[in-house]
Amino acid sequence: MREKVSEQSSHGGPIGRIFSIALRELDILRRNRIYGFCMIVFPLLLVLFFTTMLDDGIPKDLPIGVVDQDNSATSRGLIRNLDAMQNSRVMYHFANVTEARNAMQEGTIYAYLYIPEGTASKLLAGRQPKISYYYTMSCLTAGSMASKDLKTIGTLGSAAVGQAMLSAKGATPQQIKAALQPVTIDAHMIANPEGSYNYSLTTVFVPGILMLFMALLSSYTLGMEMKFDTGKEWLARANGNIVVAILGKYLIHALVFLLVIFLYQYYIFNVLHFPRLCGVWSIVRLTLLQVAASVGFGIFAFGLMPSLRMSMSISSLWSVLGLSMCGSAFPVAGMDAPLQTMSWLFPLRHYWMIYQATVLNGFPVIDVWFHLVALVAFTLLPWFVLRKVKNAMLNYVYLP
Repeated sequence: MREKVSEQSSHGGPIGRIFSIALRELDILRRNRIYGFCMIVFPLLLVLFFTTMLDDGIPKDLPIGVVDQDNSATSRGLIRNLDAMQNSRVMYHFANVTEARNAMQEGTIYAYLYIPEGTASKLLAGRQPKISYYYTMSCLTAGSMASKDLKTIGTLGSAAVGQAMLSAKGATPQQIKAALQPVTIDAHMIANPEGSYNYSLTTVFVPGILMLFMALLSSYTLGMEMKFDTGKEWLARANGNIVVAILGKYLIHALVFLLVIFLYQYYIFNVLHFPRLCGVWSIVRLTLLQVAASVGFGIFAFGLMPSLRMSMSISSLWSVLGLSMCGSAFPVAGMDAPLQTMSWLFPLRHYWMIYQATVLNGFPVIDVWFHLVALVAFTLLPWFVLRKVKNAMLNYVYLP
């Protein structure tokens, strides 16, 4: 049977052999449900999960506690203002600080405001009362947002007292405003004016996990050829040409992933209206490089370690590390020098740099040409291990 396949394939040109191998791969994808789940089902669920979870853009109504030992009109006004904040919601009133601290340690609340007895009377007497707020940073996002609201409440409270005192002394509204806020701050959030976590997290986590699937499946499919000893028949269809064999095998993989990613991009840009300051061609170019680099890294991982288990472990480990090293959560400029250098070894890092420069900010791709070259380099990595992949298919024995 193998001799017959080899004899038939030798009469066709490289294009015909690539097409024949692609049809063979399509049949493999149809029979093995893992491919369907990892290429279509899981990516679509992933997109729906992230975009739905972060649909509001930012977390809202974080549970906050209050210890109001003053119980005056002034303290109740501060609490009402805190409850009116978008990110915070006063859900618990505690009798003392101990109860509030225990609730925060248990995870029931993210912060609490402490208003001591005599706050209102000190304000009326012109003395400086102190209110305290405590917040947990075990959850960085929730703690930062809660502390921001609590700090705003403290600032607004002191400003209201200052306004009342200046007004009683006969100051004009303009004088009061200049005294309370001598410098006016005009802040602009570039590329994400709404401060939406959906715009900043979905656009890196979803592509990052998709690149994980692509690298894993690229290693998996070569490992399965070796496991079931079908690698010789696969190479025979390519007339022994490993380049033709690789192109035919991954043509269908690339087309399926391109279709899924284009659907994801249509959904976020045209349905959810994510910010985009570039043309369609810039997105298409970046997507092609994303798929090619991920598949190339997966093939390279198998070439380094011609083992199903080891190559998949390398692909998954490197892809997961890329989520931390790409610079979206923690800036690469703030990392130690060795980690900054290491960040160049992760495809997701280059994808994210090109995405934020061209898609979010509308800069020309020439400004990030070195990251573009890096993705092309990841695409060409298999060239250095093709001989080893061919040797593994012909001579290696699968070891579980």
